Amino acid sequence: MSAPGHRRAKGANAALSAVVLLAGFEPFHGERRNPSLEVARVLDGELIGMFRVMALELPVVYGRATRRVAGAIARVRPAAVLGLGQAGGRSVITLERIAVNLADGPHPDNAGRRRVDLPVVRGGPDAYFARLPLRVILGALARRRIPAALSLSAGSFMCNAVMYTALHELRRRPTVPCGFIHLPYDTRQALRHLHEPSMSLDVMIDAVRTSIAAMGTSVDATAHRRG
Repeated sequence: MSAPGHRRAKGANAALSAVVLLAGFEPFHGERRNPSLEVARVLDGELIGMFRVMALELPVVYGRATRRVAGAIARVRPAAVLGLGQAGGRSVITLERIAVNLADGPHPDNAGRRRVDLPVVRGGPDAYFARLPLRVILGALARRRIPAALSLSAGSFMCNAVMYTALHELRRRPTVPCGFIHLPYDTRQALRHLHEPSMSLDVMIDAVRTSIAAMGTSVDATAHRRG
């Protein structure tokens, strides 16, 4: 089966395309790579269906990551937002259903700080549901023979904080798709994690490209070209 249609954005096509903001994280916890950032970098500038991909690199630092994604949403006014993160130990692509208003990571961030039992957004609602066509994406991935599953929650570390922040920033734009996908370790990380599952970067790129194409089914392109 051929991959979803994609090409590099050029000239008028780039200007007219609806932007999907694709966020990925820098490496953390001693890793030299983070597949979320690797995938975002590869797809940056591609036209996938109705979307032009704009990659956003996020630090694994409380406060800085959420401010960066909030700032990008305000500046770009994207037609869709998709966050990517690394979930070492998972064997499949996982589509997150819920982001919770809780920052309570089990490990320090890259600045050496931990947060315990704190809100992501003070005074915000307890949780937001993902605004993605999750079953449509899951079906598209299955047709491409890419292993994937739904996950209840994005956790309580940085990925959850970014997903929650993005949904909170878009609370007055309820038609904008927004959500989060977790990726396994990539195969180049496998030497550090001999007993953990991994997936090739090419498969993860295909998975995210397929997901973005499926997201377009829930968006009116013309309504979002100018935000």
